[in-house]
Amino acid sequence: MTYKPDGYTSAAPYLVVDGANRTIDFLVEVFGAERLRMFPGDAGRLAHGEVRIDDTVIMLSDAANGWPVVPAHVHVYVADVDRIYQRALDAGAVAVKAPVNSGDGDKRGGFRDAGGTTWWVSTQEAR
Repeated sequence: MTYKPDGYTSAAPYLVVDGANRTIDFLVEVFGAERLRMFPGDAGRLAHGEVRIDDTVIMLSDAANGWPVVPAHVHVYVADVDRIYQRALDAGAVAVKAPVNSGDGDKRGGFRDAGGTTWWVSTQEAR
């Protein structure tokens, strides 16, 4: 037995959002996230949920008493930044910045989901 679940990294972003189930649906639609463990809370809210995007587990929950929504930024490397950016907009995200060459070898763009998280996506360009 190990100290963490198989396939989990030692550190994971934890997002407290407005509408965790909606955020999970968004991550599945945009990134092809895999749903992992889900623990329902009261009144249709999510007490704790987990998804995997590529090699990373992201944990999240709905806001609750003492756990307010916290705006967050998450960066995700993707194979095709333009495709993922457009998928996010098609899924209802708000554009923050269209993908552009960032001058650091990445083409990067950003969007905000309905739960309040800003997602930065990038693809490393050939050098």
